[in-house]
This record gives sequence, structure tokens and C-alpha cells, in this order.
Amino acid sequence: MERRTPPRVASLVVALATTLGTVVTTGTGPAGASTTPASLAQAAYARMSQAQRVGQLFMVGTPATGLSTAAAYAVSTYHVGNLILTGRSYGGPAPVRYLAASADRRTTSTATAGVPLLIATDQEGGAVQVLQGNGFTRIPTALIQGTWSDGTLTASAASWAQQLTRAGVNLNLAPVMDTVPATLGTANAPIGHWYREYGHTPAVVAVKGSDVVRGERSAGLAVTAKHFPGLGHVLANTDTTAGVTDTVTTRTAADLAPFRAAIAAGAPVVMVSLATYARIDAAHPAAFSPTVVTGMIRGDLGFHGVVMSDDLGNARQVAAWSPGARAVDFISAGGDVVLTVNPSVLPAMAVAVNARATADPVFRAKVDAAAYRVLLAKATYGLLAPRLATDGALGTLTVAALQRWLGLSATGSLGSTTIRALQARVGTTADGLWGPASMAALQSYLGITRDGATTWNSRTVNDLQAYLNTQL
Repeated sequence: MERRTPPRVASLVVALATTLGTVVTTGTGPAGASTTPASLAQAAYARMSQAQRVGQLFMVGTPATGLSTAAAYAVSTYHVGNLILTGRSYGGPAPVRYLAASADRRTTSTATAGVPLLIATDQEGGAVQVLQGNGFTRIPTALIQGTWSDGTLTASAASWAQQLTRAGVNLNLAPVMDTVPATLGTANAPIGHWYREYGHTPAVVAVKGSDVVRGERSAGLAVTAKHFPGLGHVLANTDTTAGVTDTVTTRTAADLAPFRAAIAAGAPVVMVSLATYARIDAAHPAAFSPTVVTGMIRGDLGFHGVVMSDDLGNARQVAAWSPGARAVDFISAGGDVVLTVNPSVLPAMAVAVNARATADPVFRAKVDAAAYRVLLAKATYGLLAPRLATDGALGTLTVAALQRWLGLSATGSLGSTTIRALQARVGTTADGLWGPASMAALQSYLGITRDGATTWNSRTVNDLQAYLNTQL
């Protein structure tokens, strides 16, 4: 039976595409079909089962040092559509490239209907920088970044973003748009203690955080404005403490201005705090609050992009809720992507969301709309573009994809110009002659073991194809 995009989802297309902005160039496919982000998202949505749509609503953790068995299982079995790299990696970009390509191979038609993953990490700077080592700039704290000129900060953010995208990361869970008053400073455990704020006034945070949004987006990296409606007025950290409550912030507080600015600058994702806001909705943590998610983010701010939760897997703030209830309550409030750093709770969450979607048409409509928003964000950032077959053959399609990645005209012919550009990119002598040194450099760049090959072999081409699928 043919699947058709429900009218309620199709009606979101114009609003969502306008809000997210267009990174993908629109055009027509081989058969003349439109390839706008909206049409690509609609096509992906239409071929998905309910379980696959539900899977798009989860982001699970894997160590940044390698794809864990649990995370791989979540993608393959529970159709999970997004990963977050956690902990710390000090090996530079190469092992991250290998991880991203390995994860991408899991996105089969059975697992995710062929839809690639959002691969995210926390690359803020200071104490919160997951990916480090040679090839990743050591980023200073946000408080230091906030003292830089707008031009310097925007350019620096673009450089940091390019390092992430070339490592296979396509979403940064930054910038932090929380404002910590100077009178509270480091007594604010989640933000101020680590100097994660760009300044101590909403005006400074709005400007400097937006500089980061624009800089990172200019390099093709999706970004996340967090932690709405702000963690600047609390003392405890929701990750480690229950009952964290903000008694200051209101629905019209000045501290909301930085989030509005980040959205105006093009942030496609907003992350919701887990704190409770007594003067907004004293009955629910923000992530479970329809007032916060639907009323304020969707309504007051007019945001139609992707709303993500803060970590609902390990946070002590929500430990009183079962994992399934956490996921259902967030989506019921209007959220899109449930973040759980801990993949062990994912099965219970996915089962609960699927069960509620099957039983409750109103909830199912929220799941459908959320899945479409995630797919549109992916399409907007190029993730639903045509993909290479990982067949190990260095044919014209692979060479053309390689050339596009290198910023060259896509002729499909591997000439000396392409070879020199590739040699420069992987860090070897750019002499236009492909031999053992070039092969070794490419294998190191891809994070695979050197095998002593003297020229192209199917193993290396296969891994190159998998990597290029994370880039194009």
C-alpha cells in the first residue's frame, strides 16, 4: 500500500523550511523531481514505519573514542536516528572519522529507512570540549570568547566548526545561551562554575552567542541553543541533583533574549532545561512542560525547528520518572528529540513512545510532526542527499563525490589536480602522483590501519566511501 504524507505533516513544510533556513541548494533530481529540503524530508517520512519515525526522536550516547555495542544496537534494532559522542577523545579527528563512518554504515533501509544520523557532541570550549588532540583547536571558555570582537569570534567559530564537520560531526550541542548574573558567578553550578556563559548580561550573551551560531553555521555545522529558558539563576546542577528550581525567571524575562537572538541567527535546534521554573510552570520540569515547550518555544519565540531535551537518561532531576515516562512526557509537551547519554534506558523509552503512539491518535500526531521536523532539519543540512554505495570501487560517482568534498569541479575523472588536492587534504606531499605514501596518509586520515598498499585498493576505497557519506 502506498504511504502518503499526512496533511497535518505536509502543512508544516513551509513554516519549518522558513524557520530552519536553507543550506541545501534546491534543484531537480534525475527524473525531474524536486529536491528541496521539504520534498526530501517528505519522501523520507513517507517510506518510514512508525517505529522508524519514533527512532528519529532519540539521540543516544556513545563514547567519543569508538562506537559502543549498545549504541550500534540502538540504531540497528530500535531505529535510533541520532548519536551523541560523550566523554573525552584526545586522538584528534581520525578516530572520530572512523566512528562516524562506522555509525553511518548502520543506517540501512531496515534500521533507519536509509536516513543518516545526526552525530553530535559538546564542543563548547573550556572544560566542556569532548573532542581534543592534534587537529582540534583547544577552545577557551565561553567567558573568554565573550571578550573577543564579533569578527574574531565568528571567524574562530567557523574554524572550530570545520574541524568538527571534517571529523564527521554534524551537530554541536552549543552555544550556551544562559545568562549567569555577575552576583552569582561561579556559585551557579551548571554554568558559572565552568565559565560556560558568554557574559553576565543578556545583551552580551545574545550578541556573542549569536556570533558563534553564525560562524559555525557558515561552515555547514548545525548548532544548538541551550538550555532554555536558562540555567543562570539556579545553584545546583540537574545532572547530579534533584529538585533544582529556578524561582526568578518568568515568561517575559530578559534572559530569554539570547535564545530569541540565537533563533534569529539560524540555530536549528533548541535544547530545553530540566530545571523547574516556579514562576512559569511549578508543576513540571521545563522539558515536560507544555507551557515551556509549546507555549514559549513554539508560540512566544515562533520556533518551528527541532526541540531537544537535556539528558533524560542519567539526570538526577528526573530520576523519579520512569525512562518511558520521561520520553513520553517530553514528546507530549511538544518536544522532538529525547537525549539520553545512557543507551541502556533507550529500549524502555522507545517501547513506551511506540505504545503510546499506537494507542493515542493525538500523541501519534505529535510523533509524526516531530519526526518530520527532525527529517527536515537533516534535509536542510544535506543529510538526505544521494549517497554513495560502499562497494570499494573507485568509479565516477565516487570520484565526483570526492571532488565535491575537495571543492573541485565534479568531473568524475581522477586526474592530477584531484590527486594533489586530496594529498593536501590528508597531509602528504601534493605532487599529483598517487603511491604508497599517499595511501598511508589517506588510511591514517580515515582512522583505519595502514596495510602497506602501494595504490588504491577496495578496502580503502570502501572506507573512503563511508566517510564521504558523512561529508556530503
